[in-house]
Amino acid sequence: MSISQHLLQKYADLIVRTGANVQPGQIVLLTIAVEQHEFAAMVIEACYKAGAKKVNVDWTSDVQSRLNYLYAEQETLSRVLPWEEAKMKQMVEDLPCRIFIESEDPDAMKEIDPQKLSDVTQSRAKVMKPYRNAIEGKHQWVIAAYPSEKWAKKCFPEDDDAMDKLWEAILKTVRVCEDNDPVAAWKDHTDFIEKKAAWLNEQGFASLRYRSANGTDFRVDLIPEAKWEGAGATNPLNDAFYIPNMPTEEIFTSPMAGKCEGTLVAVKPLSWNSQLIEDFSITFENGRAVSCRAARGQELLERMLKMDEGASMLGEVALVPKESPVNQCGFLFYETLFDENACCHCAVGMGFKEVLPNGDDLTMEEAQKQGINDSIIHVDFMVGSDDLSIDGICPDGTEVPIFRDGTWA
Repeated sequence: MSISQHLLQKYADLIVRTGANVQPGQIVLLTIAVEQHEFAAMVIEACYKAGAKKVNVDWTSDVQSRLNYLYAEQETLSRVLPWEEAKMKQMVEDLPCRIFIESEDPDAMKEIDPQKLSDVTQSRAKVMKPYRNAIEGKHQWVIAAYPSEKWAKKCFPEDDDAMDKLWEAILKTVRVCEDNDPVAAWKDHTDFIEKKAAWLNEQGFASLRYRSANGTDFRVDLIPEAKWEGAGATNPLNDAFYIPNMPTEEIFTSPMAGKCEGTLVAVKPLSWNSQLIEDFSITFENGRAVSCRAARGQELLERMLKMDEGASMLGEVALVPKESPVNQCGFLFYETLFDENACCHCAVGMGFKEVLPNGDDLTMEEAQKQGINDSIIHVDFMVGSDDLSIDGICPDGTEVPIFRDGTWA
């Protein structure tokens, strides 16, 4: 790997100062793979230099996870141990600034029983969800990435310099290079996204209509009070502006739960639970997914859509033009953090209550009454083909072009 220490330091500082925007006196929770311990040290030091009170680390391991699923009983894996729940309770109390560094092997769970995977995920998520709800909208967080050898080889299987190529792509999409000011670059980028979101909010669309030659023909109703958002968010407890995803190109909202019709055809594979779902589509009737098809991962897709009552309904629609730097990289990252920022996408599962007026002050139950979907999952899938057209439909029936040929009309 030829990336310089200078670039690594710029990247670590960007994640901490601009992404998470760690504030003096805050507790930080860093989640990162054990293989990336050297970068973890850089991030930890950057957090302390930003004024962090304490930095805690949750270490992850693809190898351990795979071995657990291969050899441990499902009942054992499904159980949330008392110490794990105690950590979640402490998180609710501390409201830490959370930093997630993704570097998973996309094939880590290849050939693992999809039923076992989904059942364990479902059981654990039910226990953890109340704690997730309790911190929602009350803390800063960011997801960024650090390449691993297996991830790089998945993206560039024939290249000896796969790690260098993946690093180059990651740094391009997060606007970091040797001679630039990435903080200033991100300020310009977030300003542009916020202007586009403001235009969408001014239109007051009642619904969206999607069409593409690949079979996408879909209409979804929007929540009248819900806002389009993008780029960043503000922690209401301390007014700190943070950027949850690095990279990010999307402008998103949560649609009206249970109010959509038609078919969405995915244009990129989906990596879920470290397994791939490829060449798939989902058909909705009366707001719920009633059928799906996949050339690979059919059983996994079906189980995903049945994880709970809300898993078959949409929680997000997001607009991303095909000029996105992620899309311009020209390859599939096999990582949703990147692939969802390559083109327009939707998500089944949990919606975002913060798009509602005073949404951060609402309970999830109150948000549901206004149309926000609730679920233990939130899974993005990409629908932004090069010929995708999206029209905004006004309350009086007037149609306004939003996207044509995969980009802003």
